[in-house]
Amino acid sequence: MTLLCADIGNSHTSLGLLDGDQVQASWRVSTETRRTADEWAVLLRGLLDGARPDGIAVCATVPAVLHEWRDMLARHFADVTAVIVEPGTRTGVPVHMDNPKEVGADRIVNALAAATLYDGPCIVVDFGTATTFDVVSAKGEYVGGAIAPGIDISLEALGVRGAQLRKVELLRPRSVVAKNTVEALQSGMVFGFAGQVEGIVDRMVSELALDPASVNVIATGGLAPVVVEECRSFTDHEPFLTLLGLGLVFAKNAG
Repeated sequence: MTLLCADIGNSHTSLGLLDGDQVQASWRVSTETRRTADEWAVLLRGLLDGARPDGIAVCATVPAVLHEWRDMLARHFADVTAVIVEPGTRTGVPVHMDNPKEVGADRIVNALAAATLYDGPCIVVDFGTATTFDVVSAKGEYVGGAIAPGIDISLEALGVRGAQLRKVELLRPRSVVAKNTVEALQSGMVFGFAGQVEGIVDRMVSELALDPASVNVIATGGLAPVVVEECRSFTDHEPFLTLLGLGLVFAKNAG
């Protein structure tokens, strides 16, 4: 069975074509809020190159875009079984939050994928528009998490508010102690966010009284490659974690 999975984020939409638990093809496109249902349909047909998925699974953090996707699915993919992750969708993940409906669908999907793919407690760090930290217990429960500004928007804010600063390419600089402004910005971004991850993960593990050796710390998201090699906290890097989680949700709900 071929499944098209779509993770609609604030800045980018990650798309993947799954065959079982294998990602056969993947794409990353901008989340354009003005793109209509018909435009999304044209874009998808171009990416799929004539292939027709047997099912479609979607999670979204942008209501306006999700509205267009609902319209697109109804008019252009009416013959394809579709599952949209929202309150009421079966995930099998107990959510221990003050208001479970506040938790983004992508974060629940990540928790399901982490609980399924890894043994023991997990912390998922998703590098997107925001950097999110999600804690999953050894029983597969969503325990809670943290949200920090993302790498890209932090760099953009520096360029806007700093009179002599500008946006630079996110690359590892030659050293932490930079000798020019471009590498100084790169050092602050790359090593600064690596340090942020290490600090928050250490605090989470300590607060939950977990054995650090038993915790899987998984990096995912489009900007993860910028930091993952510089951070000692990570045990795994799974770029397709959300897409794999969507596949699991589809299996639970498609009947």
